[in-house]
Amino acid sequence: MKFLVSMIACVLLLLPLTPVSADHHHVVDQKAVLITGATTGIGRASAERLAAEGYFVYAGARKDADMEELNQIDNIMAVRLDVTDQNQIDAAVTLIEKQGRGLWGLVNNAGVNIVAPLIEAKESDFEFLFDVNVFGVFRVTKAFAPMIIESNGRIVNISSISGVLAGGGYGMYAASKHALEAMTDALASELEEFGVHVSAVNPGNFGSEIGLTRCKRLLKNADADDWGLFEERRQGMISGCEKRLDAGVEEEGTPPDAVALAIEQALFEENPRDRYLVVPEQLEAGWTISKAIDEMLALNIGHEHSYTRDELVQLIDAMWPYFSGEKSWDDPDEETEMRAFMQSWMRKGVPEED
Repeated sequence: MKFLVSMIACVLLLLPLTPVSADHHHVVDQKAVLITGATTGIGRASAERLAAEGYFVYAGARKDADMEELNQIDNIMAVRLDVTDQNQIDAAVTLIEKQGRGLWGLVNNAGVNIVAPLIEAKESDFEFLFDVNVFGVFRVTKAFAPMIIESNGRIVNISSISGVLAGGGYGMYAASKHALEAMTDALASELEEFGVHVSAVNPGNFGSEIGLTRCKRLLKNADADDWGLFEERRQGMISGCEKRLDAGVEEEGTPPDAVALAIEQALFEENPRDRYLVVPEQLEAGWTISKAIDEMLALNIGHEHSYTRDELVQLIDAMWPYFSGEKSWDDPDEETEMRAFMQSWMRKGVPEED
C-alpha cells in the first residue's frame, strides 16, 4: 500500500514537468467565433477577414460543396448549420464544445429577403422569413449562450438599415429586422451582468447574394403570382431581376468589406458600440438617420408629456460625448453623472416622489 501511495506521489510531482504542446496552447488561446450563413456575402467576407487576422472561425453552411470550400481556408472549420433545424444547431454545439477552443463570439448573420406588398404577401412567405431571420437568431443564440457567457464574449446580430427603415414592398423583411433590433436591445440588457456585450450591425446596400436569391425566388414564381393592385410594380421588379441575374453578384454593388470590418470591431475592440451603421454612400446614412429622427419627433409631438426643441437638443448634447468616445459608461463617475442627468431630464427636473 505504501509503495502504491509513493508511486502516485511521484507521478503527481512529475505532472507539472510534462511539457504541454504548442498546438494545445494555440487551441486554448486562439479566440473562436461562429458565423451563421458564412458561405457568401457578408458572412463569407467576415469569415475570411477574421481567419486572416488569426482568429478561428466556425463557418456555418448548409451544402457539402460550400463546406468543402470553406475547409480549404486556414483558421476556418465549416459547420453544417441550418438555423431553422434544431437538430443541426444542437449538433453544432456538441461539435464546437469538443474542439476545446470555447467560443468567444457569435455572429448571427444568416438571413433571407422576400419582397411583396403586405396586402398581397403570402402568409407562408412571411412565416419562412421570420423562421430564418428571427427565430433562427433566437434558436442559435439560446443554444450557444452558455459558451458565450463562459468566455464573457460577444454576440453580434446582423440587422440592416431596414431595422430602421420600412419602404413599400419591404414590409416583411423590415418587420423581421425591426424584431431583431428589439431582440438585440433586450439581449444586451439581459447579458450585461454576465460580462457579455451584444451589438447590432446595420448594413446598407452592399453586394450580397441575398438580393440575387430574392430575385431567383421572384422569377421562379413569375407566372404563378399576382400582386393585384401592385402588379405593375411586380412586373418592373421581374424585369430588374432578370438584369441582375445576368450581371451576377460581382456587378450588384459595393463588396461588403466594410461590414466585415465593423463585425470585427464589434467582436474585438475594447469598447464595442451598441450599433454599427455601415453604408456604402452618404445618401443611405441620410435615409436611416433622418428616419430615426423622424420617429423621435413624431413620438414627441402632440401630447402633454412632450419635450421642447431646446430640451431635445439638451439631451443630444449630454449624450454626444458618450457616443463620440469622449466619455465612457465604464467610468463610474461619468456613468453616475449621466444617469443623474437622465433621471432629471426625463422628469423635466421634477424631483422623484418618495
